[in-house]
Amino acid sequence: MTHTRPTAIAAGPDAGRAPRAPRHQPPGHDYVRGGARFAAELIAWIATPWALWQHSIPLAIVSVAVLIALPAVFSTPGDRPGGDAPVSVPGGVTVLIVLLYLGAATTAAWVAWPFWVAVGVTALCITAVFTEQTRWKALTRRLT
Repeated sequence: MTHTRPTAIAAGPDAGRAPRAPRHQPPGHDYVRGGARFAAELIAWIATPWALWQHSIPLAIVSVAVLIALPAVFSTPGDRPGGDAPVSVPGGVTVLIVLLYLGAATTAAWVAWPFWVAVGVTALCITAVFTEQTRWKALTRRLT
């Protein structure tokens, strides 16, 4: 005769699972900081070609391709929670890429959109600069 242990009945989707270990995230990668950074990046992807479209359609297309490709291709090792990009760069380069798309978002918003939208985008980008300080300090301290 085989004897089995009685099991406790637990409710919920995680019933019976071992507790998860907390994920290690680099400095500056929480939802607020990452959200502000991503929102500014998304605005840069939209506003920059919008502002350039009236001057040159090919330039507008190239601008959005560059703004998307830079952070996708270049990153500092260990900076991204999901993995590193194909080309490793020093932390200072990552900071410059962020500053590039914050500047692109702000400038393009003032060129392409109404005053009140441009003010909001500018406020978001200034907020992103302040929320990025922890991440930027960690990035510039690294030697890689």
